[in-house]
Amino acid sequence: MTQAYTAAEKRSRIRGIIGAASGNLVEWFDFYIYAVFAVYFTKALTAPSMDSTYQSIYVWGVFAASFFMRPIGSWLFGRIADKHGRKKSMVISIILMAISSFLFACLPTYEQVGMLAPFLLLMVRLLQGLSVGGEYGAVATYMSELGLKGQRGFFSSFQYVTLTGGQLLASLLGVILLAAMTEQQLLDGGWRIPFVIGGISAIISLLARSRLEETLNHEDSDKEESGTLRELFKNHWKTFLLVVGYTSAGSLSFYVITVYSKTYLTNLGISSQTVGFIMTICIFILMVAQPIFGMLSDRIGRRTSMLAFSGLMAIFIYPVMAVGMPYFSGSPIIVALLLIFLMMILSFYTSISGIVKAEMFPPHVRALGVGFSYAVGNALFGGSAPSVALQFKAAGIENTFFVYVIIMLIICFLCSFKLPKEPEYLQDDH
Repeated sequence: MTQAYTAAEKRSRIRGIIGAASGNLVEWFDFYIYAVFAVYFTKALTAPSMDSTYQSIYVWGVFAASFFMRPIGSWLFGRIADKHGRKKSMVISIILMAISSFLFACLPTYEQVGMLAPFLLLMVRLLQGLSVGGEYGAVATYMSELGLKGQRGFFSSFQYVTLTGGQLLASLLGVILLAAMTEQQLLDGGWRIPFVIGGISAIISLLARSRLEETLNHEDSDKEESGTLRELFKNHWKTFLLVVGYTSAGSLSFYVITVYSKTYLTNLGISSQTVGFIMTICIFILMVAQPIFGMLSDRIGRRTSMLAFSGLMAIFIYPVMAVGMPYFSGSPIIVALLLIFLMMILSFYTSISGIVKAEMFPPHVRALGVGFSYAVGNALFGGSAPSVALQFKAAGIENTFFVYVIIMLIICFLCSFKLPKEPEYLQDDH
């Protein structure tokens, strides 16, 4: 049955989608500026007596540690979202990100407080990881529930538009500040500026989120088991494992293609500047493609999209990455086209990443189920992708890493057959 909407209802829902998406953009922008500006605050926040390699290892170890705060964040904010409302969860999440960004900008240097500096760096970064961990489940749930019937794939795709958009904006800010300031000025304290900008952006997003409409009804929130891990693992553990199954391959593929490929291409002898240009263009195209693939999923179904992603990626990732890119490494244009090809296959997954999870769980544990399953799969397989790939390379069997990716994709392909074509509980609006 087709759902009819008045013009006012459509405007209200679209405003809600924009409000949720804008906050997601800010959250990921704040999260990624750490990676962009790490090279400038490493020396200021670590012991000068340490070798530069160990300084970098610590700073990037802190980055990795933030991934393991995501399951905690997804549990905490998932419970809030399922028990007290999606809006409240998203508002608290963006407030926490604003606070952590401003705290980051105010971090004392090692010269000022000694060993307390690297410890405070870790604490503030863990706060950011907690915030981002809570963001994914609440936003994916909210967008799936607010999206117009028959167009939920399209509207939900904007979650990854803003996720990749945050990554692009962080990179762009790095280019702008490096053009406006000298490298020494950034080292001397200019690295604080992006975190101030991030904090201000979060406050602006907070104003937009404070006006969102709530999608969780009282019947679901009043249930005693709403938002509890006990309910999730007692009655929905099969769904949880299923979602972790295809999230693991999706996150692994995402980080291989958008993060590790930068290192991979550099190791092929392509200059860092050229690789940076290739990645910027390709990620921009990936971002723009999300709504198109989201609309496609509304036509062909989520299961078909997931089967297309896992099946095609399993077939093409080895010949493209292990054979094609090394062979055409002398032609940046062909390398870029090969990377774009993989990103288009990836888009079958990323465009529906949130909604395909949300459609698997009932409302009273939806935000928790979506966020926690994503956080677990992402922490175990997604965030670890670059380091695992480098370990394969160190062992002299780098191409075997892609076999590992293929195995995970085959698992995802089999899990995708279990996806319902159109879940009954999402046929009607909440």
